[in-house]
Amino acid sequence: MRIVWMTALASALVLMASPDVKTATVKGYVIDSACTFTKNLKKPVSPDCAKACAKAGSPLVILADDGAIYWPIAEAMPAASQNEKLLPFAAQRVVVSGKVYEHGGSKALVIEKIEAEKK
Repeated sequence: MRIVWMTALASALVLMASPDVKTATVKGYVIDSACTFTKNLKKPVSPDCAKACAKAGSPLVILADDGAIYWPIAEAMPAASQNEKLLPFAAQRVVVSGKVYEHGGSKALVIEKIEAEKK
């Protein structure tokens, strides 16, 4: 009986610790994170500017049409920068789908598919 109870307790703790994960499709701009916050940009200045910031180490993010900022993350550990995946789309509008994690008001996105938005 004690083993069953402990197994049930361990399972409950794992479920409680699981992050809120959902799959979503997001439309918006690929933009430098620093410019998004410090300059309150609603869209990128230019592809060259976004690429220069990304190559200098600033993370690229997705600025969604509703104003939400999605931080692209790796699901594998150790985690790696997602800038290489986003650089071809710097300063462009994109459609991105994948797993979305939310924590403390922040949103992160594991990119499963990304493409330029068709006009």
